[in-house]
Amino acid sequence: MNRYWKLVNFELYRFLKLYVSLIALTIILQFTGVVVKSLSYVHQANSDIYEHGMSRAQFIEQNGLANFMQIAGSLWFLAPIMISATVILGYIFLIWYRDWFAKNRFIYRLLMLPTSRLTIYFAKASAILLMVLGLIALEIIILPFQLSLFQLLVPADLRQDIPITAVLGFQVLAIIIPGTWMQFVLHYLAGFMLVCVLFTAILFERCYRWKGLFLAVLYCAASVMVFIAPAILAAIRIIDFYPNELVSLEIVLGLVVMGAAVWISQFLLKNKITV
Repeated sequence: MNRYWKLVNFELYRFLKLYVSLIALTIILQFTGVVVKSLSYVHQANSDIYEHGMSRAQFIEQNGLANFMQIAGSLWFLAPIMISATVILGYIFLIWYRDWFAKNRFIYRLLMLPTSRLTIYFAKASAILLMVLGLIALEIIILPFQLSLFQLLVPADLRQDIPITAVLGFQVLAIIIPGTWMQFVLHYLAGFMLVCVLFTAILFERCYRWKGLFLAVLYCAASVMVFIAPAILAAIRIIDFYPNELVSLEIVLGLVVMGAAVWISQFLLKNKITV
C-alpha cells in the first residue's frame, strides 16, 4: 500500500505544472466572465435608462433581470471546464505513452519495481480520478464567491437572485456535479470504469502494436455495448425496466466491465510485457 501511494504521488507530481495551469485558467476565466457579463448588463442598463430615457421597468421588460444562469451558460464559464476535461482525457493516454516513449523507456523502470504491476495500473488510474475530483472541488469552492461577486456588481433591483443549488443543476454543471450523493458516486464510478477501459485499450496497443490497435477498438466497442445494452433494450421497448432496476443493472454491468478491464490488464502486464 505504501508503494501504491508513492506511485500515486509520483504521477500527481508529474502533472502538477499543467494541473496548476488548469486551476489558474478556470479561476481567471470564470471570474473574468462574471465581471465582464455583469458590467456589460449594468452598462447597458445605465445607457438605456440614463442616456435614452427608458424607465427601469421598461428596460427590465425588454431585457429581463440579470441572473447568474446567463453567466454560467456563457463561454467564459464553460470553456475552462471543457478545456480541463479535454486535457484530462488526453492525459489518460499521455500517462502511459510518455513512459513508453520517454528517454530510456521509463516504463521498464516502473515495471521492474518490487511491487505488483497492477499497482502501477491502479496508481495511474487513481491519479486521474484525483485530478478530476480536485477540479470538481475547485468549482464547488469558487462558485459561492462568483455568486457574491455577481451580486456585488449588479444592483439588487436589476438582478434575479437564485440559490446555488439551481446553478449546480444548470447545463454542464449538472453533469460534473450531480444533484445527489448517489448520482455523484454513479457518475464517477462510470468515469473510473471508462479510465480502466481506456487503460486496457492502451495496453492492447502497446503489447500487439497494429494488431493491438484493432483489438483495442473492438474491446472498447464491446465494453461500451455491454454497459449500455440495458438502456438500449429499454429505449426500443424490448424489455421494460423499472428505473431502480435499470440503475441496478447498469451498476452491475459497470462493475463487470471494470473487473474485466482490470483482469485483462493484469494478464497483459504480467504475460505480454517483458523487461
